[in-house]
Amino acid sequence: MDYRSRFLWLGACVALAVSPLVACSSSGSKPPPGTGGQTGSGGTTGTGGASSAGGSTGAGGDTSATGGTTAPGTGGSSAGGSTGSGGATGGGGSTGDPMDAGADGDAGAVVTDGGNPLANWVLTWSDEFNGAAGTKPDSKYWGYDLGGGGWGVSQLQVYTNAAANASMDGNGNLAVVAIKDAQGNFTSARLKTQGKFEQAYGRFEIRTKIATGNGMWPAFWMLGNNFGPTPWPDCGEIDIMEVKGQLPYTNLGSLHGPGYSGMHPLTGHTSLPDGGPSLSDDFHTYAIEWETDVVRFYLDDVLYETQTPANIPTDAGAGAHWVYDHPFFILLNLAVGGRFPGSPDGTTFPQTMLVDYIRVYSRPK
Repeated sequence: MDYRSRFLWLGACVALAVSPLVACSSSGSKPPPGTGGQTGSGGTTGTGGASSAGGSTGAGGDTSATGGTTAPGTGGSSAGGSTGSGGATGGGGSTGDPMDAGADGDAGAVVTDGGNPLANWVLTWSDEFNGAAGTKPDSKYWGYDLGGGGWGVSQLQVYTNAAANASMDGNGNLAVVAIKDAQGNFTSARLKTQGKFEQAYGRFEIRTKIATGNGMWPAFWMLGNNFGPTPWPDCGEIDIMEVKGQLPYTNLGSLHGPGYSGMHPLTGHTSLPDGGPSLSDDFHTYAIEWETDVVRFYLDDVLYETQTPANIPTDAGAGAHWVYDHPFFILLNLAVGGRFPGSPDGTTFPQTMLVDYIRVYSRPK
């Protein structure tokens, strides 16, 4: 499997001329589980990664420029607001069987406050990252990918499990930190819930203030829990947040599966207006709503993309099919350098990505 080609599409994807989607900033105090969310129609996607069973996850990830982007979906609304027209949520797919409700999560609580678009979601797992400063991520919920070697795409960092690269900041956030030492070597962190938490279908969201700059590569994504015995991309990959550091206004979201991966994923992107606040200037919420035969992508609760089996190209080959019908696990990382973002020339280190929370919901049974 050649992972390298997966990253070439991204430069082309973000260069496409599209109408910027003005997404709302979500600054302020940490909202309780259940605020925000939205459903609707429209869109397309782009990003990446992969991982290895039982050990470190495999070399990076990426997507192709084909498929472009779409206009903002109808029915988008901001957190706590009323749902717009057309915000249908699809077939209400079956939920997975989470191994645990994550740290600080109010597992099993049905969100029912008024017109909140999460009224029909049940919180099944979350990590609110409320530990004392310097506390490492809870090992009950998080493991690590470790090591360097480029991760198949010439990345520069070595991933560690050190608190210096991933720990609580004492203000309700996880700090994922890319560090450059005196010899010019880079370290960072890549966390995963593989073997600890997985779920089929639901709403998966992260509220984060990303790190940007030349050569920075933050990502929040998922892989099928059959990865390892089932090779990539047959296991499936869902990329929820991926940003090329020197393009800090644009988020990429993608699906990789058999017949539509590498240079030809199901992909799209959304952008904040150039010249205004970038994605690294404040916290933003990146989410998907995944149900039977549909994945919807959101930035700050505004729908910008929808993918269904009908989007698989007719020329994708006999083996092409929809593989988003089984549990997936979560990955979170901050990479440095590589074929996608290029060199970190001129970027000041350390670079920090702050994560307010990660929350996972399912439909009530």
